[in-house]
Amino acid sequence: MPQPIVTYEGSEPVKLNVQGVIVSDEQFKLLCQENPALRLELTARKELIIMPPTGSKTGKRNSTFTQRLGNWAEVDGSGFVFDSSTLFTLPNGAKRSPDASWVKRERWEALTDAQQEGFAPLCPDFVVELRSRTDRLSDLQEKMQEYIDNGARLGWLIDPLEQRVYLYRPGQPIEVLDNPATASGDPVLPGFVLNARELW
Repeated sequence: MPQPIVTYEGSEPVKLNVQGVIVSDEQFKLLCQENPALRLELTARKELIIMPPTGSKTGKRNSTFTQRLGNWAEVDGSGFVFDSSTLFTLPNGAKRSPDASWVKRERWEALTDAQQEGFAPLCPDFVVELRSRTDRLSDLQEKMQEYIDNGARLGWLIDPLEQRVYLYRPGQPIEVLDNPATASGDPVLPGFVLNARELW
C-alpha cells in the first residue's frame, strides 16, 4: 500500500489567548518541558503560540543558515550563535524563538548561570526569521519589528518564497533586497556575508 504524502501546507500557528491565566516563567518553562514535541512562544499580549513543525525544505534552509552564521562566529569570536530551538525572554516580557540569532559575548557572559540555563532575559543583537510556506509574512514582519523595538541591532527576514531579504535596523526604514546574490551583516556582524541564493 502506498504511503500517504504528508504535507504541512496551510498549517498555520495556533494562537491561544491566555490573558486571563497567570502564566509565570516557571509555569511556561514547565509547559515547554512537558510538551517537548511542540514549539511554543508567548507574546507580550499573552498569546500562547503553538507552531507547527517545519517541513524538510525549511529545516534544510534553517540548518544551512545557522551553519554559515556559526562558521563566521567561530572565526570572529565576539559572540555566540543560537539555533531555532532557543527561547529568549525579551524586555517586553515576550518569549520568542528566532530561527537563528547571535549575541555579543559580553552580554551573554554578563548573565548568571541560571539565566543562561533558562530563557535568557535579553534580545539577541542579531535575529533571523526564515519564512516557510505556512508563515504569514505580516506575522513575521510584526515579530521582526518587536525584536528591533526590544534591542536587536540587526534583523533579517528571509523570504525564499518571494526571493527577498528584509533588513531591519533601529531608527532606519526597512530595506528590501529583491533576489539579492548576497546580504552583508556589516557593521553588526563584520565580515559576515550570506550567499542568499543558497536559500532559494
